[in-house]
Amino acid sequence: MRLDHVSYVASHDQISDVVQRIGSQIGTAFVDGGIHPQFGTRNFTAPLLNGQYIEVVCALDHPAAENTPFGQAVTKKAGEGGGWLTWVFSTDDIDPIEKAIGRPAIEGHRRLPDGTVLKWKQVGVKELLSESNLPFFIEWEDGLHPSEVGSPRASITEITFANYDPLNKSSFRKEVDSALERNNIALNFVASEQDTFGILSIKFATNVGAITID
Repeated sequence: MRLDHVSYVASHDQISDVVQRIGSQIGTAFVDGGIHPQFGTRNFTAPLLNGQYIEVVCALDHPAAENTPFGQAVTKKAGEGGGWLTWVFSTDDIDPIEKAIGRPAIEGHRRLPDGTVLKWKQVGVKELLSESNLPFFIEWEDGLHPSEVGSPRASITEITFANYDPLNKSSFRKEVDSALERNNIALNFVASEQDTFGILSIKFATNVGAITID
């Protein structure tokens, strides 16, 4: 298991501005990641070092954005003003995670502007609606990974959560801790406004020094 990507939500009207702002901060250009037809969302991605990437995602005016857990989570976060949504871990075998969570993974895909199709399975997204600190899990099919699209120049060094340990309800604490340790990523949680949960900020090492994005 390894940290695969982190997701930042913007409104449909603001996604271009958010992509430009974050791309400028980390010194890395985003690329058009295409539409998630099953979820009613679309994204832009920027590659990071260590085989990771950032996703900036928005909800579309599409029924799937209202009827799927990921679409609902993105819509809800956009309604709260946007910001960091979640952290996602990839695995070579999602079966044990399906069994632990108690439901099968669902398939996802998106098509890049050049026609390349990316395919994966994901599970644990439903929990974002009630436990925004928890990660979800993904298994990519063989082929292109978003971290391979573009030129990575930054890496994640620290993830800070609001109010409590994000893994205190996770069945995969050992695996997540090990994955973070391998990439020297610190995990913090700090007191924040009452009833505020989820990712507060992520710190990156860049060519111009440490940058924190909240």
